Amino acid sequence: MATIRIADKAGACYGVERALELAWNAVSSSSGDVYTLGPLIHNPRVVSSLDALGAHEASTVDEAAGATLILRSHGVTPSEEERARAVCRNVIDATCPFVKKVHVAVERLMHEGYEVLVVGEKGHPEVEATLAHAPGARAASAPDEARELDLGGKVGVVVQTTQSLETLAAVLDAIDDGSREVKLVNTICEATASRQEAAAQLASEVDAMVVIGGRNSANTTRLAEICASLCDKTFHIEMAEELDAAWFAGAEVIGVTAGASTPSAQIASVVEALESLG
Repeated sequence: MATIRIADKAGACYGVERALELAWNAVSSSSGDVYTLGPLIHNPRVVSSLDALGAHEASTVDEAAGATLILRSHGVTPSEEERARAVCRNVIDATCPFVKKVHVAVERLMHEGYEVLVVGEKGHPEVEATLAHAPGARAASAPDEARELDLGGKVGVVVQTTQSLETLAAVLDAIDDGSREVKLVNTICEATASRQEAAAQLASEVDAMVVIGGRNSANTTRLAEICASLCDKTFHIEMAEELDAAWFAGAEVIGVTAGASTPSAQIASVVEALESLG
């Protein structure tokens, strides 16, 4: 039987646990309908469980008019929040506090006269919400994207909370050519950084690696990429039922890590399934 090792830092972060607690409390205490604006977190299994409990996903604010609306952990645009408070019976802000710090940072940079660059994935809800807090701000997730932006002489940089330090460094190198002032506010979440470091350490020491979390989760996908660069047998799954015993043939030590939107119960179910593979 293979030895199963779990990364020292793995699974749900404070922001996710807070959002889930707010959602569960809302469902248990509300006498009316409860909605989340988009998926509360990027974990399809958890989102499905919340739906079964009574917290349904709304794609727009107006779908939740007259009901309780929970603002997702990735944050929302100022206009979405304003509309929610105008038409919803109750608004619960489950935005991760660390994401809130990014919003404050871009607003401050803008007011200080900096052109704002968000190092992150365009289209990701966190990045889109952040851009909306600083009109005119732009995003880049790679050095080539940053070079194409034709930035001015005074640039303020913030980072999507789930980005890697390597990506940030590469983008900074691309734009800091000595001809402009670059001010960095490093907003990478400590939970993200610690999980990436622990996953990398474990992946370098095991024969196979399992990464648990939503395929739509930026931080989980990044964990899988890091692990795959260090361990050829790296498998990104969302639930235990996806495991295949053939993946681990000959593996004496199997490592397990999980994204910041993966609750402990989900990790435990995968570990139990791995142990049962024999």
